[in-house]
Amino acid sequence: MTIRRPSRRVSHLLGGAMILMIGLTGQPAQAAPQHGAQPLAAAFDRAATASDVPRDLLAALGYAETRLDGHGGEPSVSGGYGVMHLTSNPKVRTLDEAARRTRLDRAELRTRDAANVAGAAAVLRSYADEAGLTAAQRDDVNQWYGPIARYGGSTDAATARLYADSVFDLLARGFIATTAGGEVSVDGRPVAPQRGRYADVAPLGTGDFGTLSTDYGPAAWVPANSSNYTVSSRESAYPINYIVIHTMQGSYAGSISWFQNAAAGTSAHYLLRSSDGAVTQMVRDKDIAWHAGNWTYNTQSIGIEHEGYVDNASWYTDAMYRSSAALTRFLCDKYGIPKTRNNIIGHNQVPGATHTDPGPNWNWTYYMQLVTGGTTPPPTTWSTVVDNTTAGRFTASANWSTSTYSAQRYGADYRYANPVAASDAAWYKVNIPATATYRVEVWYPAVAGYNTSTPYIVATTSGNQTVSVNQTANGGTWRSLGTFTLAAGDANKVGVSRWSGSTGYVIADAIRVTRV
Repeated sequence: MTIRRPSRRVSHLLGGAMILMIGLTGQPAQAAPQHGAQPLAAAFDRAATASDVPRDLLAALGYAETRLDGHGGEPSVSGGYGVMHLTSNPKVRTLDEAARRTRLDRAELRTRDAANVAGAAAVLRSYADEAGLTAAQRDDVNQWYGPIARYGGSTDAATARLYADSVFDLLARGFIATTAGGEVSVDGRPVAPQRGRYADVAPLGTGDFGTLSTDYGPAAWVPANSSNYTVSSRESAYPINYIVIHTMQGSYAGSISWFQNAAAGTSAHYLLRSSDGAVTQMVRDKDIAWHAGNWTYNTQSIGIEHEGYVDNASWYTDAMYRSSAALTRFLCDKYGIPKTRNNIIGHNQVPGATHTDPGPNWNWTYYMQLVTGGTTPPPTTWSTVVDNTTAGRFTASANWSTSTYSAQRYGADYRYANPVAASDAAWYKVNIPATATYRVEVWYPAVAGYNTSTPYIVATTSGNQTVSVNQTANGGTWRSLGTFTLAAGDANKVGVSRWSGSTGYVIADAIRVTRV
């Protein structure tokens, strides 16, 4: 997928503060995504141009924070809003700073994607100016490590490094995010971030660096602010009878930073990262974390927070499930907690709870099987086919036409569209029974005039992955795109994008997903 580097535009300075003149309601340069959603990719292009911030860096920051999901304008647990997590809490005030620098209303910054992205870009540019980055340095993403670390808001150097490293890791890997505002993509590339004063800071989450937990060997140790938990002497003072499972409603690095904030008034014993299951402990097992909203349960439980948001299943990766289950199994064995759903509970099950986490996307069946020693969730064999005519399982915009031209088609017909510089994907909805590894296969008719590089999108637990297929060859049969970890739940899992650099129709016919 082609990534466009925006040209630099002159910013306006007024009273020493940068005021950005951004056409938030102008027509985008690319076709609008289906269902009339605002084009988020165009918002990143405009904001990057206006603030002279690298576009892909800006997108990676948003993806690290929220997976580019604004959550309907609702705040994260630490008071962050929108796809860029503009924050307003006693410690971090990027929302206020964005309002001052863009002169946009705070409500608009919280709820409109384009305004939110523009505000974050303005804040980042101000940090770059204060760091003394020249115009030439601003063109090099590797020079932005310090401003990115500062955007995270942590005053703890190790947490700030964790935050910035997560953004640069995304730049290195690349990603495709399919959102309500359309598709946003970043190509992976080699990165060599200039860490400056963070270069000598021990990174968290590895066995070779940083301080490790004395309660659970694989975990890094980062203490929460002492204002956010109660010192105790469990199990002498209180028995430990429960494990309480939470979803952070935020990012891993952001939540660590929040629990270090004296104003948080909340904490948890352990935090789990989505991408790889890394564990950080912030409250000792013997002490009482403030996580359950019920003092009796706080005194008798250990709280485990998982990176992500309850309404987005993509955060619940197999790596995180397995790492969390290993931790829970260890704690149950250590403290004699029965490995049952009466003792391993969700935050929503705590008496008097007002929270809904871990939410409907958390796979309790799979998790408990991992905790109790079973590693294979049922069903062990499973396969499904979705055709472009399968009722309720296929969606495409009016730009996709129907054809019966080729006899190699699967079923009665297939869909086709011209390639354009916009995703406008046709999607296949699949009800995945359990988070696990699946083989994804596609069926299409091969015709000489069709596209030689059709992008198929697979919505995996670690983000969207794209596989390009030559649809002029090997048609009329199942062709494997590879194996992928797919999250449990009924959602769009495979798409065919129109964003191809080649000529010829892109084809959407049928897909098959098989548990392996």
